[in-house]
Amino acid sequence: MRRILVTGRGGQLATGLEAALPAEGFEALLVGQSEFEFDKPETVIAAFAALKPDAVVNCAAWTAVDAAEDDEAGAFRANALGPALLGRLSRAAGIPIIQISTDYVFDGLKGAPYLESDLPNPISAYGRTKLAGEWAAQAANPRSIILRTAWVFAPMGKNFLRTMLALGEQRPELRVVADQWGSPTAAPDLADAITAILARLRDHGWRDDLAGTYHATGGGFTHWHSFAEAIFDLNAQHGGLRPKVHAITTADYPTKTKRPADGRLDNGKLARTFGVALPPWEAGLARVMAALRQS
Repeated sequence: MRRILVTGRGGQLATGLEAALPAEGFEALLVGQSEFEFDKPETVIAAFAALKPDAVVNCAAWTAVDAAEDDEAGAFRANALGPALLGRLSRAAGIPIIQISTDYVFDGLKGAPYLESDLPNPISAYGRTKLAGEWAAQAANPRSIILRTAWVFAPMGKNFLRTMLALGEQRPELRVVADQWGSPTAAPDLADAITAILARLRDHGWRDDLAGTYHATGGGFTHWHSFAEAIFDLNAQHGGLRPKVHAITTADYPTKTKRPADGRLDNGKLARTFGVALPPWEAGLARVMAALRQS
């Protein structure tokens, strides 16, 4: 196993994999629009045939959560039909696929970190289409690994970290919800974890019991307000602005999409199976902030 097809070129996770994979001896084959589009299946088939990968990591997705409420069919094509096609192609080639999913497959009502064995119950169009993508990949290819993650952020792209820093440059005070819980996940850390999984498959070979669903988020838990405070604390340490951040409730900040109030995920299965654990989310934040300063 050497050639890894990575979809979603230019996205946070694909960019992380572009750096992480070569460091472990892999060749990253990044594809994206316009030569690779799930809405144009012929482009996916052609790219797969030309590149001849040894494994697939599907990072491509419809991630505009609120927009999915207005166009669930479009989100379904990207988040479910796309993985179904990649699953069929990878099965025909006899290679594994890693499908990236989300904590939004849960309703957030458990009151404790979710296990992979917990019953999904998505409460949004985005969550429904991502869950359909999990099922589609697994139905198409028995060598499927589903990685559910959450609150991904990176030095580039559209994410909470970059939004907070931009708003902090404009406003002396901000309001951030403090009643939605989860685990911020640095895209470079998640890319390292995926690379470690692939290295395990390369070095020891595929086993059927490795297939299935795993949770992969930054270590520890927090809420959005605390995450924002940590961002600005680090920013201030390096001479950046430090706005005052007020804690509010979800009801104070209504959105089109209903989001899980408690999307915490238990990562124990990933550690037990592959020996892989992401660093604490605070360490991931420090890593990404350092990369931002360098750029």
